[in-house]
Amino acid sequence: MLDIAEELDRWVAEGRDFAVATVVAVGGSAPRGAGAALAVDAGGTAVGSVSGGCVEGAVYELCVRALEDGVTVLERFGYSDEDAFAVGLTCGGIIDVMVTPVRASDPARPVLASALAAAAGGRAAALARVVEGPGHLRGRALTVRPDGSYEGGFGARPELDRTVAAEAGAFLDAGRTGTVEIGEEGSRCGAPVTVLVESSVPPPRMIVFGAIDFAAALVRVGSFLGHHVTVCDARPVFATRARFPEADEIVVEWPHEYLARTEVDARTVLCVLTHDAKFDVPLLKLALRLPVAYVGAMGSRRTHLDRNARLREAGVTELELARLRSPIGLDLGARTPEETALSIAAEIVADRRGGTGAALTGAHTPIHRDPRPPARTMGPVA
Repeated sequence: MLDIAEELDRWVAEGRDFAVATVVAVGGSAPRGAGAALAVDAGGTAVGSVSGGCVEGAVYELCVRALEDGVTVLERFGYSDEDAFAVGLTCGGIIDVMVTPVRASDPARPVLASALAAAAGGRAAALARVVEGPGHLRGRALTVRPDGSYEGGFGARPELDRTVAAEAGAFLDAGRTGTVEIGEEGSRCGAPVTVLVESSVPPPRMIVFGAIDFAAALVRVGSFLGHHVTVCDARPVFATRARFPEADEIVVEWPHEYLARTEVDARTVLCVLTHDAKFDVPLLKLALRLPVAYVGAMGSRRTHLDRNARLREAGVTELELARLRSPIGLDLGARTPEETALSIAAEIVADRRGGTGAALTGAHTPIHRDPRPPARTMGPVA
């Protein structure tokens, strides 16, 4: 439910009762992953999606029913169901959906509200809810913060609360959403309990070095993809708010000096568009040694060869050079700044999701792949 936190946080503030359907697990070519949610309030208003349209009608009715009877239910939709075509999940996948009522009288509402408020405010938090297990645990929830503290719980078993909090903290640290099975008595003891952990983390960073026209187009695409976008250039005449109105942050500083002091992590993407050796070499020497998701550099193939030679002279190893995406982007035949930005964004997405960049037509590879879990946040580099 944290993927629609802004809307649900507003519903909580307005005192609305609602039911939320959350994808717990997927199999095959399901259209959306674990954590995708659809919510329906008492007035019939719906927000979100669990299947991109395939089973929304059936899930909507489940939400209405949950609001009426106050019972949390778990339902499966997929090609193995006799009514698969009736509900519309014809893509060959299976999704398990948990539908939970969130009414003013529910004891778990304050816990859910806390997680929603954190996610809506861009703060990190993990929400753990029981999917399967003893009946008295259904509907209970626990919210975990980055420092390991938590609120809520699962009744009279503090061992279970501590175990779930530890597991949820690990999910939060990796920015993952998924299920974990533990024992009712904590650790692996007691009746099995399946817990869904949803993680909400701040948006990944995209740092664009070089305040050029191509950068303006990339800023727009990066923002559209949900990145927190920073533009950095040492030239104040180019790095201006007027030129980059959609950037979250504009920094006038030598690129390598800024990169050395700013925080990056395993989801950060670095796009070097300066193609000027005095900027590129010290910047890339540092960037290729950071545990970031992507490092790409713009330039012709001749520029690429010259830059690599300069980087080797500066002490960059072949293993480090192998991380560099240069010339930046996928081969789309791009010419305009907007087309080039699309090419760069496509390569970033393919790299993050494990895609090949090839056309899906005629291919036999999976359309949807499991994302690779990101690592811990890196602080500034000394």
